[in-house]
Amino acid sequence: MPLLDFTKNGIYCSQAGVYIDPWRKVEKAIITHGHSDHARRGHSAYLCTHRAKPTIKHRLGKKINIESIDFGEQINMNGVHFSFHPAGHILGSAQVRVEYQGEVWVVSGDYKTEEDGFTIPFEVVPCHTFITECTFGLPVYKWRPQNEVFEEINNWWYENANLGRVSLLTGYSLGKAQRLLQNVDPEIGQIFVHPTIEKVNEVIRNQGVELNPTTEVTADLGKEDFKGSLVIATPSVINTPWMRQMGKVSTATASGWMMNRKARKNREVDRGFVLSDHGDWDDLIRTIKETGAENIFVTHGFTKELNQWLNESGFNSKIVKTKFTGEEDAGV
Repeated sequence: MPLLDFTKNGIYCSQAGVYIDPWRKVEKAIITHGHSDHARRGHSAYLCTHRAKPTIKHRLGKKINIESIDFGEQINMNGVHFSFHPAGHILGSAQVRVEYQGEVWVVSGDYKTEEDGFTIPFEVVPCHTFITECTFGLPVYKWRPQNEVFEEINNWWYENANLGRVSLLTGYSLGKAQRLLQNVDPEIGQIFVHPTIEKVNEVIRNQGVELNPTTEVTADLGKEDFKGSLVIATPSVINTPWMRQMGKVSTATASGWMMNRKARKNREVDRGFVLSDHGDWDDLIRTIKETGAENIFVTHGFTKELNQWLNESGFNSKIVKTKFTGEEDAGV
């Protein structure tokens, strides 16, 4: 019997009686991070990293039964050793290392290998079997360095500010919004955020993590208050009455999907900045090689395409079906 099984509830370790990122209600769940396609309601007990715990409780409820450990700390469940290792996806996101009688598996969760100056950088974890996400598992997806992307974002904001416009930039409330906040140039002007994002910011600040100053968008603010500012909001606000109080607005979205022209059109924004919290094609291939894994399982994305390339390149690779294929707003 393999160390980890792929069941209708998710990835399962029968020896330890625990699931990893299960999508149905289970007794024990190890959670890689707080996005809704990984952290689900209804489990009897949760385990995550210290940094992920507050945001998971914020999303799922303060009364959930949740424990946390630090990166690199081992926990033993019936002879199976589990530990978390940085995934670089969002604050507190982790890969899960599973070891039993000398055999090592790693469940990647979602990961990004480029250092973003905010999350703990990704760490390659050697293993025999690697379960990798492949949200952007096509050769066409290749990211530019984030400093170049943020230079574009800052120039866009600066030009809009000089024209008296508001720059409305959208991203997922947990992860992408904070990455944007920490890497834009606050000297250009005031930064407003959507109430949903400010609630997440508050949870993160309460952990002792410093974030750039923000002002929550409230109903009592008028056009003059927003003039020349940057507003970081969730994608759902585009073309809604919520935007009307801001006056002249230039809209943009930051996402890996912005490399796709159809996706840019569907988001109905003026600009699309290609900035993802997932690895691109080269990151995926390099990481798979660096783990030294003999067996690869691909999941959560362009599985067919990556699996074919891996097998044609001499890897032993298989597809793992999941209930989720990668939420377009969940930190992409």
